[in-house]
Amino acid sequence: MATSVCRAGSAASKALFKARSPALLSLKRSRSAVSYAQTLQNIPETQLTTLDNGLRVASEESSQPTCTVGVWIGAGSRYENEKNNGSAFFLEHLLFKGTKKRPQDALEQEVESLGAHLNAYTSREQTAIYIKALSKDLPKAVEILADVVQNSSLEDSQIEKARQVMLRELQEIDSNQQEVAFDFLHATAYQGTALSQTVVGPSENAKKLTRADLVDYVNSHFKAPRMVLAAAGGINHKELCDLAQRHFSGLSYTYENDAVPLLTPCRFTGSEIRARDDALPLAHIAVAVEGPGWNSSDNVALLVANSIIGNYDVTYGGGKNLSSRLGRTAAEYNACQSYQTFNIRYSDTGLFGIHFATDKHNVEDMLHIAQGEWMRLCTSVTESEVARAKNVLKTALVNQLDGTTLVCEDIGRQILNYGQRIPLEEWNSRIDAVNAKKVQDVCSKYLYDKCPAVAGVGPIEQLPDYNRIRSAMYWLRF
Repeated sequence: MATSVCRAGSAASKALFKARSPALLSLKRSRSAVSYAQTLQNIPETQLTTLDNGLRVASEESSQPTCTVGVWIGAGSRYENEKNNGSAFFLEHLLFKGTKKRPQDALEQEVESLGAHLNAYTSREQTAIYIKALSKDLPKAVEILADVVQNSSLEDSQIEKARQVMLRELQEIDSNQQEVAFDFLHATAYQGTALSQTVVGPSENAKKLTRADLVDYVNSHFKAPRMVLAAAGGINHKELCDLAQRHFSGLSYTYENDAVPLLTPCRFTGSEIRARDDALPLAHIAVAVEGPGWNSSDNVALLVANSIIGNYDVTYGGGKNLSSRLGRTAAEYNACQSYQTFNIRYSDTGLFGIHFATDKHNVEDMLHIAQGEWMRLCTSVTESEVARAKNVLKTALVNQLDGTTLVCEDIGRQILNYGQRIPLEEWNSRIDAVNAKKVQDVCSKYLYDKCPAVAGVGPIEQLPDYNRIRSAMYWLRF
């Protein structure tokens, strides 16, 4: 459709551009650049307050009629062990099943009467519970949130219902080959450590976790200093702090016998795991090297590098005209159905890599092409590629402004990871500071001659052996 529009408007556009001088076009461009910079400068400041019990309250005020408020907790499957792995995910299913004050029906009706949306998610290092509502309903939203976080009833009957739901979800996850590939990637990359565990846990644990296990997990990890109450939208920070003081001041900040849970270091191991199943239509391959943790200054350059490689799906338009070299190759030679780059970050480590889905005949070729692109990032990436990738990153940066939920999530996540929310203007400056040499240096640091972790699922007969994959992580230089 875009093509037809261009054709229909070709004569008019030619006349229009003839009438405009280069100076006028330059002025238009400079105005756009200024408006972009002003947009970043005009973003409201994120305000941060710490209560006496250690709970951090952070917010970004705007004039929107809605708001999102949530609790982000520094707890996830990395804080679990083999026996209770899956506890955080189990709790996620029970948080909305009623509290000591509100039975499930009353909780659901109250949320519905506000026209609000209550949700939660769990990852390897974080758990989040948030509610989106009208700005005028902020006091009630915070009160409901505090009740859900602190007073979940965890009734035996609800635990059994949630157990059945979890077992069905585990079956669904097992049928999602991309998720399986990423879980296998963590299992082999961080073998023998807590990061190798899945978020959902094994089915054996889902069948035997008890109320006592869940209560013990809550008592061990739901502590005020490990929580952030974040809000965005039409809210007032002082009002939010007053509400937090009223409803969250009772949160515990001490540990029994002073047994503070500490993150154990998770070592990365270059290795592979293969789950061959020739009955599946596509092979899913995930390859990654060890990346930096959240606080590393190398992350911006790695994000630029990933933007250079880009993402691709067979349904995309563009084909041979895609800006990404790997995307063009994949489209022209039908090398894969899709691929995605990723930079998964944790407190002290990360996974930088690529995942692709392809038929069994193209596994080796696609892997060879992808690793070749990695080596090119280390040796010969161009300034024009970096400039395009930086624009892609900046677009994603501004997209964070789209909606109170995205902003609230960004606030909660950054306060947990950085102890502050880094302004978008500063992120923009960090992106501007990246050039081709910086990309080459950082990619050489993490990619060149490094041992990758490899996970393959499906018809992977043609997946090369590990030594061959390892040997493609460097180019001989003469």
